[in-house]
Amino acid sequence: MTDATRYDRRMYAVMNDRRAQSLYATAARRRAVAGAHIALTIAGIAAAVFWPGLWGGIALLVLLLPWAVATGAINGATRGLFELRGRMLDERQLVERDRVRSIAHRVTGVLLAVGTLVAVVAPGSTGVRPDRMLVPLLAAALVLHWLTPLWVAMLRVEDEPADDEA
Repeated sequence: MTDATRYDRRMYAVMNDRRAQSLYATAARRRAVAGAHIALTIAGIAAAVFWPGLWGGIALLVLLLPWAVATGAINGATRGLFELRGRMLDERQLVERDRVRSIAHRVTGVLLAVGTLVAVVAPGSTGVRPDRMLVPLLAAALVLHWLTPLWVAMLRVEDEPADDEA
């Protein structure tokens, strides 16, 4: 951390602030936060796709605050694994970030294969025009590419070791 900028040090402090630790202190809570974040993300995409215009925009604004809180909890639980620059992470964290990216890449690949299958099969079986599916599927692919590493990292975080008070 010798070449850390003021921005790097500030972000490191934010990502390692333990005041909200109760949100993600246990594996069950971390799974709940990850699940809530996934649900809020899906709801946001659905609102944008199915309610274009004013109502979709209002729905996105309503969903934005809880989504941002869940994102903050994920970043806190992972200690900024994907938000901090590489120079601010230790060797263990750099290895973990690579592992998470590898797992997320495989998960995203499977989900994109399923999406492709849906795009190929749906027009023939449902009558939906392929051009109407393009934007939602591309938006979903972009969101998956962007957020899957965060979700995987959150699900891989281990409990903090208990403090020995003896």
